[in-house]
Amino acid sequence: MDFLNSLLPHVVNGLSLGLLFALIALGFMLIVGVMEVINLAHGSLFALGAYVALTMLGPTPSMLAWAVVLVAAPVVVGASGLLLELCMRRTYGRDPLYGLLLTFGAALVIEEIIRAAWGSRERVLPVPEAVSGAVLVGDLIYAKYRFFACAVAAALIGALWLFIERTRVGAVIKAGAHDSEMVRALGYDLTKLRMGVFALGTALAAVAGIVMAPIWGLRPHVGVDAVVPAFLVIVLGGVGSFWGAVVAGVLVGLVVGLTGAYASEWSLMSMYILFILVVTFRARGLFGRKSALDA
Repeated sequence: MDFLNSLLPHVVNGLSLGLLFALIALGFMLIVGVMEVINLAHGSLFALGAYVALTMLGPTPSMLAWAVVLVAAPVVVGASGLLLELCMRRTYGRDPLYGLLLTFGAALVIEEIIRAAWGSRERVLPVPEAVSGAVLVGDLIYAKYRFFACAVAAALIGALWLFIERTRVGAVIKAGAHDSEMVRALGYDLTKLRMGVFALGTALAAVAGIVMAPIWGLRPHVGVDAVVPAFLVIVLGGVGSFWGAVVAGVLVGLVVGLTGAYASEWSLMSMYILFILVVTFRARGLFGRKSALDA
């Protein structure tokens, strides 16, 4: 019983981390599915969202201020994503290496912009007093912010699923993930679709960056720490499954969280071991399908 009590806080930490990994991966997967481009700048945009939020927030923000910034900062980053998408248009239909190199260069540029604007020292994103500190549940102490992060990530994942599955625009996005040329033949503007999807994907990265910043801290290269798990989550869950990415994100978060609690030197290695074990027996991931947005 004592072992279970000591385990529960780490499970909560791993769950919050996993849901945030899933949120990062879903934004990444939207772009891969519709545009067939691996956006190596996704992690840098994740970091940019957190830094923009840092500028907008005061030292002691209220819940209302935090909620406003949670919407406004991703809009700013989404606009930056639109600029990147405009630069990427010349790479469409060409060797995928062109897109990889362009987004890799964009990631370096964004990171240097962050260094120039905010400096290289590590910063802390302030959180509202209502979700800071700890809460006592039974005999166990939990960080309030972890529950808040879980709730925000779960709500956004649910909202994204409803958008993809229950709206006309979502249906077009799913169709674009299957066959973009068919979408064009049906009369939809593929250029606008790609712009919208890229902006949405980068905005999701920014939201994840804002919510994760109080947990991870803020530093210019924090995006690298986010984009690597996003790659793993997409492949682990299966490039063709929305919920596969969610399940894989939670698995990775739990494995990293629990391993970090009992063998911290293995915390990062553990997600690679999990990845190797899964793809060894199931190369397409846990729920792999053909479309990157197919549920």
